[in-house]
Amino acid sequence: MLVVLCFVAVVVISCGGTPSTPASPSPTPSTPTPTVPLTTPLALVGPATDDQLNTLRPTLTVTNPSQALSGRAYEFQISDRNDFTVGSGTKSAYYTVNVTKTGVSEGTSTTAFIVEQDLQPATRFYWRARWTQGTTTADWSSTGTFKTLIIGYNQPGELYDPMVNGASVSDFRFKRTTFVPGKGLRVEDSDSYVRYGLRQTITDGEFSADVEGLSASPVSENPDTAKLKVFSMCDCTTDIAFSDYLTTIQYRGFNGNPPNAISFKMLFGVDDEAHKLEPDLGTRIASVRQLSTGNTYHWRLSWGHFIHLTVLDGGAGAATGIGGNQIYDLQYNIIYTYAPPSQYAYLGVNNSGSESGSWPGAIYRNVWIGNKARPTSLGSALQPLK
Repeated sequence: MLVVLCFVAVVVISCGGTPSTPASPSPTPSTPTPTVPLTTPLALVGPATDDQLNTLRPTLTVTNPSQALSGRAYEFQISDRNDFTVGSGTKSAYYTVNVTKTGVSEGTSTTAFIVEQDLQPATRFYWRARWTQGTTTADWSSTGTFKTLIIGYNQPGELYDPMVNGASVSDFRFKRTTFVPGKGLRVEDSDSYVRYGLRQTITDGEFSADVEGLSASPVSENPDTAKLKVFSMCDCTTDIAFSDYLTTIQYRGFNGNPPNAISFKMLFGVDDEAHKLEPDLGTRIASVRQLSTGNTYHWRLSWGHFIHLTVLDGGAGAATGIGGNQIYDLQYNIIYTYAPPSQYAYLGVNNSGSESGSWPGAIYRNVWIGNKARPTSLGSALQPLK
């Protein structure tokens, strides 16, 4: 028997008469591109620019980026320098001027960092922030500024007294002294003064202050203006004239041999010619300066195995040596040590009964007495932002 196998090809024709082609699979959706680049700097929330704070431990706040990223952390930097370098400037032994904090956890919509140690008082600080996530690090934010609490302190080896806010760390104010808002403390007459009891004897250090209200001496026949004192030191609270560790910084008045001369006197433990240092007449004649009542002068005495007295005329900027025209500079090397058993410092002087007293009407602020040079940025909060 013959068997014939037949195969029938079936072709499906569409309505239009053209064979159909199977549809291609849909493409995989792409990941949306963030609307803000990942490295966009953070926006600062606060403190506001150059805000005067009432704390030494401020809270710094930034706005979080719009994109939600898991595991994002923040870094904050604080410095007394606008380039955020540590630098080699003198610093306080008790306060900090540089902070870097990493790993700050992100908040809900903003992130805040509370400074964990006391920053240096009366100082203008600069701050910035950025975020990191894995290997991605954002650019730094813009730089903000704030000023720490204007407050003084008296610690072993360091004393600072801004006095522009109606307060003082002095332990005694005698007779007529008046706080002048925003300016400092005025010693009204030659019988008045301000006294500081230092917590530690300073044998090598600095006494400096901004002083306003000094002027070329008026026409007067009063011999008591002959050796008016800007500031002074000794080892006692009684008449400084009887101290063997006397130090007086003078702007001489009428009959000052000569008048209007900047001068000083220092005794090193014994009241005799061998242990006394003061400029001779020729040096005093060369030290005559016509000071002006409305100017602020930065007076700075440094001592150790030397004595170095400088005066800057430059307003508030002279407080930390920024700007300021130096009008006086005199230094002597010495072989003795200034080492009083106890130490008191005075704005003015406490001996008007036996010699010329304090400079009447002198206004003091930004006082530093320490066993090192004044910290570079201390008092910068009292200056305008450059």
